[in-house]
Amino acid sequence: MAQPARPPTGYPSQNGAGQQPYSNGPVQNQLMHSSDGQGYSPSVPGLYSHQMPAKVPPHQTSGQYNYSGSQNVSQLNNYQGPGQTLNRPPVAPFSGSPVQQTGPVPQVLLPALQNSAAISSAGSFPPGASPPVLSNWQYSQTPVSQPVGSQTSHLAHMTGTGSAQPPSSLSGNTNPPGNYQYAASPGGPPLQNSYMKPGSAPPPVTQPLTPLHPPARPPLGPPPVGGPPLIRPPTLTAGPPNTQSLLNSAANRDGDATSAASDGSVVQNSYDAIEGGGLMATPHPSPAPPNVKMNRSVGYSYPTLPPGYQNTSPPGAPGMQASALQYPDGSKHFHQPALSTNHLTASMGGLSLQQEGLRPVNLLQERNILPMTLLKAPVPNLHEDIQKLNCNPELFRCTLTNIPQTQALLNKAKLPLGLLLHPFKDLSQLPVVTSSTIVRCRSCRTYINPFVSFLDQRRWKCNLCYRVNDVPEEFMYNPVTRVYGEPHKRPEVQNATIEFMAPSEYMLRPPQPPVYLFVFDVSHNAIETGYLNTVCQTLLDNLDLLPGNTRTKIGFITFDSTIHFYSLQEGLSQPQMLIVSDIEDVFIPMPENLLVNLNENKELIQDLLRTLPQMFTKSLETQSALGPALQAAFKLMSPTGGRISVFQTQLPSVGMGALKSREEPNQRATAKDIHLTPSTDFYKKLALDCSGQQVAVDLFLLSGQYSDLASLGCISRYSAGSVYYYQSYHHKHNPVQVEKLQKELKRYLTRKIGFEAVMRIRCTKGLSIHTFHGNFFVRSTDLLSLPNVNPDAGYAVQMSVEESLTDMQVVSFQSALLYTSSKGERRIRVHTMCLPVVTTLSEVYLGADVQAITGLLANMAVDRSVSATLSDARDALVNAVIDSLSAYRSSVLSIQQPGLMAPFSLRLFPLYVLALLKQKAFQTGTNARLDERIFTMCQVKNQPLVYLMLMTHPSLYRVDNLTDEGALNINDRTIPQPPILQLSVEKLSRDGAYLMDAGSVMFLWIGKNCGQSFISQVLGVPNYGSIPQNMTHLPELETAESIRTIAFISWLREQRPFFPILYIIKDDSPLKSSFLQNMIEDRTESALSYYEFLLHIQQQVNK
Repeated sequence: MAQPARPPTGYPSQNGAGQQPYSNGPVQNQLMHSSDGQGYSPSVPGLYSHQMPAKVPPHQTSGQYNYSGSQNVSQLNNYQGPGQTLNRPPVAPFSGSPVQQTGPVPQVLLPALQNSAAISSAGSFPPGASPPVLSNWQYSQTPVSQPVGSQTSHLAHMTGTGSAQPPSSLSGNTNPPGNYQYAASPGGPPLQNSYMKPGSAPPPVTQPLTPLHPPARPPLGPPPVGGPPLIRPPTLTAGPPNTQSLLNSAANRDGDATSAASDGSVVQNSYDAIEGGGLMATPHPSPAPPNVKMNRSVGYSYPTLPPGYQNTSPPGAPGMQASALQYPDGSKHFHQPALSTNHLTASMGGLSLQQEGLRPVNLLQERNILPMTLLKAPVPNLHEDIQKLNCNPELFRCTLTNIPQTQALLNKAKLPLGLLLHPFKDLSQLPVVTSSTIVRCRSCRTYINPFVSFLDQRRWKCNLCYRVNDVPEEFMYNPVTRVYGEPHKRPEVQNATIEFMAPSEYMLRPPQPPVYLFVFDVSHNAIETGYLNTVCQTLLDNLDLLPGNTRTKIGFITFDSTIHFYSLQEGLSQPQMLIVSDIEDVFIPMPENLLVNLNENKELIQDLLRTLPQMFTKSLETQSALGPALQAAFKLMSPTGGRISVFQTQLPSVGMGALKSREEPNQRATAKDIHLTPSTDFYKKLALDCSGQQVAVDLFLLSGQYSDLASLGCISRYSAGSVYYYQSYHHKHNPVQVEKLQKELKRYLTRKIGFEAVMRIRCTKGLSIHTFHGNFFVRSTDLLSLPNVNPDAGYAVQMSVEESLTDMQVVSFQSALLYTSSKGERRIRVHTMCLPVVTTLSEVYLGADVQAITGLLANMAVDRSVSATLSDARDALVNAVIDSLSAYRSSVLSIQQPGLMAPFSLRLFPLYVLALLKQKAFQTGTNARLDERIFTMCQVKNQPLVYLMLMTHPSLYRVDNLTDEGALNINDRTIPQPPILQLSVEKLSRDGAYLMDAGSVMFLWIGKNCGQSFISQVLGVPNYGSIPQNMTHLPELETAESIRTIAFISWLREQRPFFPILYIIKDDSPLKSSFLQNMIEDRTESALSYYEFLLHIQQQVNK
């Protein structure tokens, strides 16, 4: 049966508002947990009223939106968030029981799974054919500690060449065919692979194979002296991915396994078939096992199980005995000694480091705990040979770099377990592999990576589900060394971040062209702000830089109380406007020429952009029909998919989606009854329709009045778009916003973009992902639908330990992003991270990543604010600090000491949580506008961690005495590196000048007695009194002080995708209050100082 090119719009689960979690057991993250029922859950009356048996893929019925308002908010400390509360089942356990083997490994030839060829390039099976069902296999899971050989590539020898060609298939021929590419992709800042340290407990792995039988030796630790030479990794080390192309037009290898066709029949759905993909993951009906109950009542079934959960034999099923597995003659058995404690501790040279990480810090006495440089991510305690292959923490980061062995241990630590991702980050170097065969685990569909084990040259063991897989013949050839028989040295096994050019079976349809549709508010209010001049001019300047190729299409819609389309038909002397005044039943006025080829119609497009700002200058139309305009845009974009950029300046007032003001200025300062939830489901519903058609909507809100961003923002949140907010934008009254819009719009228009993308995150068996945070829609239980993916978006997930990780020294996490690049290539970007497993509470605290914990808690607190109240979210944040420090005090500290004790790794935790409480998203007692608060919450959910931390806890520098000592040299520029100061007025001197970098804004505070040389040589004015009140730019002067200061500020700005305005302020400046508001450690009218907060925490901990 043919597969649909796109999924229907009724979905079994969604991003954001949650429903009862899909669960294989109780949700176990005890840190903050609640579930609310404000989302769509397709309830089909009378269907699945009973408890669903776990792990049985049912047929899905066509979904309906069900807007239920019920909310179940459990107590504070159990907050889980209304985000996607979806319990992904752990990888299905093997049906065969583990077999201890001491003799030679029994061997059998597993059927080769070639390239998932059952899925055609169109993503469909031949008419009448059903997906092939593979026979059930039983595997023996070899415990890590047993002596059977498990040769791995973690400590892999790498070759240092930058490019080569891997072959597609080799039948005895070692000459490399030319259809492989292995090249570094340009783009983005260079990344250093400095994330490694000698430490303890490398995972249970051995050296990669050499063709000869190596002598038996401990599997961990440094290579033996006489062994194969250790070749350092090439410069193409795992770094943040190249942001342009991730998942080609198979936006579905990670999605629904089935979806309902329009006639009600069940058809094979592309998404799971593609990323989950291949034969093994093709769902097929299987009978429900008797007496299987879920621990949580779910009102409907799993849409389908994630790939790989269907094809293991049920216990007792007929199949091959695990002990009877035979492997073909010629494969060697490699002896691996059992892993002992001695092996784990032998390589731990860094005991002093461990003691430092656990050193108790009395927070009430040690006040200078803030590092003088930006805090770096902790380095996992792995052997350096493994750690140097690990994923860059800028891309993939875990809240705990030591994973607790059990959920009980995690609960005891009172810390959240989760991942923070920046998967499409711009990268300076990214290995790209073109191959006809992408090697993946046949059971769980994990991509081969540096942390798999090679049992011998022909077999590798998956590091997520432990299945033994065959090495395909063409994978035996190493394109880097041009040597046959070294699969463990291939780029896929040497790089934790890699990009694959996806073959045709990863496509459901031909890759879509880049399509950009711009929707402009042209009501009287919009024209008055003057934004249209800025936007049209910026578009004109960057038209040739839009990502794309010869197929790029572009179109324009404007609206006030009516909707205006623009025909850009070839042959017209000027663009032709078509007005649709029936906003209750929107239609497209002509079938074509509204979206046109950019290259073929460039002159008409340029004419339109030049004339648009003047066309409505005399308009007196004050109404805004945003909803109907978005409906029109959706209809126009549906056939292809693409990106809608909508610019809005006021509250929508007519047609579908019209809104009424809900802000009461007198109640801004209280945490009660503020409207954080949408007032209508129109925008969320439309966003889900857009997501189903591979359309994302980006919202630019330029407004001086309340515009109900809580409702409007849903159009971007659920379609994987972005929200930009320019408060009180006006080209004359607020000119500094004009530059900000210009700079950010240029970045937006020219940055990389991925279309029709999906992302799946996998983790080692025993771990479970249950809640997602970010802008996307959750398709099936764990597939994130991203109609557009951009390099500036971050994501977060919460996890639990569902099964004890006994006998595991390490666990792995892998994210796979399948997307279509703007050049029309289908690509897969894969990141893999490996972390050690620990058994004691002190080791859990030792590996805590305080920034990642803060970032995940911030995401959870946003959800809590929406599902419960803002005060509930604030309480939950404070309780997170109290609970974790109480647990440390009672369970880890051997000697009880007076004061507030924290492990060194969590010394900044109270400070960061206090900073969150004072951030606009969560603060009380201030006059923050409601839209401003909502926008900050949008940023928390969608910003990569590095930017989120800067907005939460700004950096303060003294800049009137900059020197070249310790400076960076970048592209012949000298960048001073002043130390970071604590955020307290105690650190300010009236003799100095201080720069505060708060992420999206910067303040340069000039002290009253600041040196005359700085004022004249940097500010370019004769004295302090001459500094203008509204100064926002530093003059470029030919003085050493000016060059240093401008170089430093420019360097800070270049490192982020948004443009921070620089405000130069004095003591009498009206903006001084904003500057002081960011002094986190000082007391404000409505918030405690840092010291008072510590006393409050101490009081609660000592109860």
